[in-house]
Amino acid sequence: MNVIPISWSKSLMKTSATVELCHICLMQRNNWLAWKYFKDSIWRFVWFMTDRIALTMDVYFRWRRPSWKGNCKRMRTSSDFQWLLLSFVLLYLMNQVNSQKKGAPHDLKCTTSNLKVWDCSWKAPAGAGYGAVYEVCIENRSQSCYQLEKTNTKIPALLSGDHEITINPLNDLRSSRSKFILNEKSVSLIPDTPEVLNLSADFSTSTLHLKWNDKGSVFPHHSDIFWEIQILRKKSMEIVELVTHNATLNGKDTVRHWSWTSDLPLECATHYVRIRCYIDDPHFSGRKEWSDWSPLKNVSWSPNSHAKVFPQDKVILVGSDITFCCVTQEQVLSAQIGKEICSLIHLDGKNVAIRIHNISSSASSGTNVVFTTETNILGTVIFVGYPPDIPQKLNCETHDLKEIMCTWDPGRPTELVGPRDTGYTLSESFSGKNIIFKRVEEPINESYQLFFQMIPNQEIYNFTLNAHNPLGRSEATILVNITEKVYPHTPTSFKVKDTNSTAVTLYWHLPGSFAKINLLCQIGITKINSVQDLRNVTIKGVENSSYLVTVGKLNPYTTYTFRVRCSTETFWKWSKWSNEKQHLTTEAIPSKGPDTWREWSSDGKNLIIYWKPLPINEANGKILSYNVSCSSDEETQSLSEIPDPQHRAEVQLEKHDYIISVVAKNSVGLSPPSKIASMEIPNDDLKIEQAVGMGNGIFLTWNYDPNMTCDYVIKWCNSSRSEPCLMDWKKVPSNTTEAIIESDQFQPGVRYSFFLYGCRNQGYQLLRSIIGYIEELAPTVAPNFTVEDTSADSILVKWEDIPVEELRGFLRGYLFYFEKGERGTSKMRGLESGLSDIKVKNITDISQKTLRIADLQGKTSYHLVLRAYTDGGVGPEKSMYVVTKENSVGLIIAILIPVAVAVVVGVVTSILCYRKREWIKETFYPDIPNPENCKALQFQKSVCEGNSALKTLEMNPCTPNNVEVLETQSAVPKIEDTEIISPVIERSEESSDAEPENHVVVSYCPPIIEEEIPNPGGDEAGGTSQVIYIDIQSMYQPQAKPEEDQENDSVGGAGYKPQMHLPVTSTVEDITAEDDLDKTAGYRPQANVNTWNLVSPDSPRSTDSNSEIVSFGSPCSINSRQFLIPPKDEDSPKSNGGGWSFTHFFQNKPND
Repeated sequence: MNVIPISWSKSLMKTSATVELCHICLMQRNNWLAWKYFKDSIWRFVWFMTDRIALTMDVYFRWRRPSWKGNCKRMRTSSDFQWLLLSFVLLYLMNQVNSQKKGAPHDLKCTTSNLKVWDCSWKAPAGAGYGAVYEVCIENRSQSCYQLEKTNTKIPALLSGDHEITINPLNDLRSSRSKFILNEKSVSLIPDTPEVLNLSADFSTSTLHLKWNDKGSVFPHHSDIFWEIQILRKKSMEIVELVTHNATLNGKDTVRHWSWTSDLPLECATHYVRIRCYIDDPHFSGRKEWSDWSPLKNVSWSPNSHAKVFPQDKVILVGSDITFCCVTQEQVLSAQIGKEICSLIHLDGKNVAIRIHNISSSASSGTNVVFTTETNILGTVIFVGYPPDIPQKLNCETHDLKEIMCTWDPGRPTELVGPRDTGYTLSESFSGKNIIFKRVEEPINESYQLFFQMIPNQEIYNFTLNAHNPLGRSEATILVNITEKVYPHTPTSFKVKDTNSTAVTLYWHLPGSFAKINLLCQIGITKINSVQDLRNVTIKGVENSSYLVTVGKLNPYTTYTFRVRCSTETFWKWSKWSNEKQHLTTEAIPSKGPDTWREWSSDGKNLIIYWKPLPINEANGKILSYNVSCSSDEETQSLSEIPDPQHRAEVQLEKHDYIISVVAKNSVGLSPPSKIASMEIPNDDLKIEQAVGMGNGIFLTWNYDPNMTCDYVIKWCNSSRSEPCLMDWKKVPSNTTEAIIESDQFQPGVRYSFFLYGCRNQGYQLLRSIIGYIEELAPTVAPNFTVEDTSADSILVKWEDIPVEELRGFLRGYLFYFEKGERGTSKMRGLESGLSDIKVKNITDISQKTLRIADLQGKTSYHLVLRAYTDGGVGPEKSMYVVTKENSVGLIIAILIPVAVAVVVGVVTSILCYRKREWIKETFYPDIPNPENCKALQFQKSVCEGNSALKTLEMNPCTPNNVEVLETQSAVPKIEDTEIISPVIERSEESSDAEPENHVVVSYCPPIIEEEIPNPGGDEAGGTSQVIYIDIQSMYQPQAKPEEDQENDSVGGAGYKPQMHLPVTSTVEDITAEDDLDKTAGYRPQANVNTWNLVSPDSPRSTDSNSEIVSFGSPCSINSRQFLIPPKDEDSPKSNGGGWSFTHFFQNKPND
């Protein structure tokens, strides 16, 4: 019996809420009774709810309308409302009942893990309780329906196409059956969770090894499968890597293996692994999903000591990233690799790690990694290098067909040494033999080698060279036919023996088993100063390794150098050359007669015969002597044997038609005779030609002459030599029209004479005479020139020829330069620069030896330079300086013109001065009265002596209306004058100024004479005055005297002494001074004040005093400031010429 609880609650008023619970028990066996009981309960619940709602509404209306008048109407309205509300409640409940009745199974889902069985599940209807029974029917199946007490079922995989599945709940009256359409596309393929069989760790390489079963037997056919392998690290389950591994299921259970290398040593932290899979079956059209993750598997390291650093002594690839860790129970303070400090990475507990990126190669002793803790220092050593490179230039060959030698270059150095260095193994696949390379010492020239013993009757070998070290492996292979890779040893015991004068036999020893093959040997033959001759010979291999060969076509009496090397007939490499052997072949008779020429002596009586020594290849031995004979139709004349060093003979002949014969002799025999005719045919039409060579020779051509039956002879010699001119000759065939004459003795800049002879009727005729140079050069000296004649406007120059030896080429002309200039001042530098002030004349007529230079200036120095030039360049210069003669006509004209001009100017000036003489006299020389003729200044001696009888200059006593006191009680009065300046004051003020320009200031500093003058107003003024006389002559002194001299001379000076008002005191000294003044010469005013006029028209009047002021009066104007001219006598001082002016010049003239 299933119990379905149905609960509801409703709050109808603000008071307490009533909760009604109705439990309906449905009997599984009697569904109708259960349904009837359920309906009765529902109706009871409806009536109960209606009654409650009606009661509530009645209370509400009562509260809203308390009036009694509306009670009937209110009761009637309440009854109607109750029925209406009941109807709504019934409708709601019926709807709920109907909805409960229509519930059905839903959300059918099917999955498969092996493609054979589908696992389908669905969701039960709402309200279905425990013990629900479902009927599942599948159409088109033999057992189409079956009952289940659960919401899932496993069914065999259905065929392709759509299938209808009906699910009918049997014990739930409210639920209805559900129909589903099921096909393969709606099924999901979810593999079973993979099963990890084993997880192991290789701590030495930090590698995890995972092993699991793929359960491939559960799948009907081959399918692609993918595994995701997840690696986690540390207690925090940090995901380190997620790797996808794929394979193909083969229908059988297969144990899969997978390895992973950790960047962090496995000892440093715990590592976890889990796995899941995904099957991609091409025959399944449904959805494919990943399986669930397998349970975690972990690997951890149990320390066997207190602390360690990992990895230990590891070999690392250059450029790798590596992590080092320290497993310890102490606090790690720092870490470093080499000398570099590294930052710490914290792991579980107190374990730490460091990460190194792009690590570089280490030294041979490795690199230290150090961790420092609080109480200890921990560390390890790492070795950083490269994996072995592929062996380079692998080559296998044999020297003797007994042993195979394989060589190779190791390639890039691995930077690893000792037990970590690269090892090599040579394997031969046909025989299965292996040879391990044993390193004894460092390789020579970076090349390694291994020796492999040849296998009998095996010619083809397949070698594989394996290289390996802790970082990796490499290999190189080679397939060789060893009979084609023979590199023989160096031949030994090399010997040379004579066969005849033109052949020798060579012997040598070549170790090796070459009996079954042919050898190819090369013989090197070298003569002195010649190119090596290589000759190849093929010989049969022998067992005793001794070989010989005969070499012919050699020259007699010639030194040869022999050597030999060998290879096989298929040729791979030549062996090294054997030792060299020098050998001199035996002599033979000379193959040719000597090259002969003849010359007649200068007197024409003796014939000189010349011959050239035979070359070595023609002499065929050592020439001992020469036999010379002269024969004609009438007689034959033979000379005694001439020893070899001599190549010249002279014979006296009477006529010129002899045949000269020369024979060379050696130890074997005589050479064929060399003949030449003695007769020389004259040639009257002969001209001397010029030619210039090219390089180290000269090219000569001539016209073909059919009359020349013998040959042509070209003779040449140095032109500077004396006769007979014989240097060398050359013979060319008679059908030749050109020849290149070359000789090692030819030198540039040397003149040679070439003579071309033609042979005609047993006689020689001179056809051409040519002078030439192999190469022209510039002359070495300058022409020697002199000046033959000079004039006022031209110079005649003459020069000499340059000697041929110093000319060094054909003379093409002269360059003559000239310019104005004296010795040491010439600017003629770099004559080729084309300076405008340098004139040049190019003389191309080499026969010209003089030159006249015209249009020159008279009495002028000229710089002359002469240079010669050839096609090879311009020679040095020779210069001289020449001065042209003076031009007399020009000199006379130069003198007469200034004299004539001076005379004309003088005459014109005299005429003008004569006509204007009155104006000139008045303007420049006016009449000036002579002061000496002035009667007013002529005094008798008595006047000077103070005679009072003469009154010419006597002044009436006068009382000055203005007395000006300059200074009171002053030792030296100060005289101020606007026109007269004391030179002493000038010097003191201007110090060291420059002297005045053409102006001399005449100072007026006369000596001072003091006289006491009674002051009428003395009572008022309160003092006395004195008159000072100043001598005017002192102004004419050349320079002012010191103040002490002026004081001493003030009394004794002669001349005019004007008065000055100064306050004085009456003393005895004044009387003495007055007595001295009587003795002075010149003008002196009256000393008697009684004779002075009291009133003077020029006397000023004082505006400061009411008393009458005394004024000094004088016929000669004592108050005047004009200078008085002193008397002209020899004792009078002279002016120094200061203050000169043009008018003074006339004033100083005496009156006419």
